[in-house]
Formats: sequence, structure tokens, C-alpha cells
Amino acid sequence: MIAAGSKTAMGRVLVISNDPSAIQKVVEEMHLLSIVTEICGEVGMALPLLNRQKFEGVVVDCGLPRASEILEQLRHTPSNRTAVTFAIAAPQPMPMQANFVMERPLSTESVGRTLKAAFGLIVRERRRSFRCPVTIAAIVWLEGKEANCHLVNISEGGMAIAELPALKPGAQVKVNFSLPGKVDRLTVESEVCWYDDQGRAGLRSRVISSEHKSSLQGWLAAKLEEDLPETVAAQFQKR
Repeated sequence: MIAAGSKTAMGRVLVISNDPSAIQKVVEEMHLLSIVTEICGEVGMALPLLNRQKFEGVVVDCGLPRASEILEQLRHTPSNRTAVTFAIAAPQPMPMQANFVMERPLSTESVGRTLKAAFGLIVRERRRSFRCPVTIAAIVWLEGKEANCHLVNISEGGMAIAELPALKPGAQVKVNFSLPGKVDRLTVESEVCWYDDQGRAGLRSRVISSEHKSSLQGWLAAKLEEDLPETVAAQFQKR
């Protein structure tokens, strides 16, 4: 198993293939888009990996034995059921269901076109799990009591906070804060997942209004866009 990537990753993709030529073309084009790749040559090794780790995309070589099992089981994994999927296959017969198909024989140009078409979906998937480091003053309500704290990171699905009184895992709290550069305050009903002896806690978001959710998604998307390398932006400016 081999990993390759760049300093600023726009996403992480598992490439399941034992074809050196196909792997090289896919990895090189992924690298140009600042997408980290991990290579796995056997379906039997890939399935447990998909159950343990999060990937924004999965490339499956249909020439591998049991390749069809990957996409069938992928949608039942806790972290990768919404991953962007690619199938490497001959033109006929049509391959298993996937979001995108890379037809053999692969060329640098065809792989590049496919990945550019899929890039927005990969970044959107990355945003789902993207945890943005922050220092945001916030207010937490628990059982009618109010406490001041700070958010230290935030994602679509939750946040980590510090400087809190003792909380028990499973406790239900409300967190109120303003995103940097924004005036409106957001309120998120959350569940405590963990708490340590340094006053830090991890929260899972449970209820957030559609307006506040849209604001958070837009802000996170903008933060990801700020990290987009100039070399990647240039790929979409070429004619």
C-alpha cells in the first residue's frame, strides 16, 4: 500500500488497482489537483480500509477479482457512503455503477478531463469532514445554565470547544457563536461526545436551522477555497 499527496490536500482518494500504468496516470493527475492518493492492490485489503478510514473518492479497477464488491459495500460504510466513485473499465461491457467511468486504454488527457469534471464533487465531499481550526468565543447552555467557552475547530457535523465546566458524554447542549467575519449568531443543538480533564469537549451537531446550516457550509467552503493552490486554480483556467 502506497500513499502520495501534497501539502494542501483538496481531498483524499483510494485507488484500488494493481495496474502500474493506470495507477501512474491516475496518481499524477490527482497530484496536479492537490488530491492525496492511497494505493491498494487487492480488494480484500481495500474493504477493511474503507470501513476504518475516510476518503473523499474511491477509484476501482474493474479488472480486479471481486471489484464489484467495492461499490456494493461502499455505500454501507459509516464514513464513505457518499464518496465520489470512479470505475476503470473497458468500453464493453458497461461496468458496475459508479459516478464516473475511466475507459481503457487510459490516457493522461482522458483521466485529466474526468478528474476535473469530478473535482467539485470531491471538494464538496471534503467539506463534509473538513475541520477548520478557529478561535471563536461562544456561549454554551446546559440544563438552563450558561457558560462561556471557545470553539477551537468546527465542521459541518460538529465542533471542539475549550474552557468548559465538566460535561458528561451524551449531555445535550446548545452552542451560540458568530463565525469570523460574520455578524449573525448561529445556534447549534449538540450532543457531547467526549470531555477531558483540561476542559475540552467534542460535540456532534444534532439540530441546526437550514439558514444557519447554509451559512456554516458557505463559510467552510470559502475557507477551503482559500487553501486552493494557485497551481490547481490554473488547471481550470486553461482553455
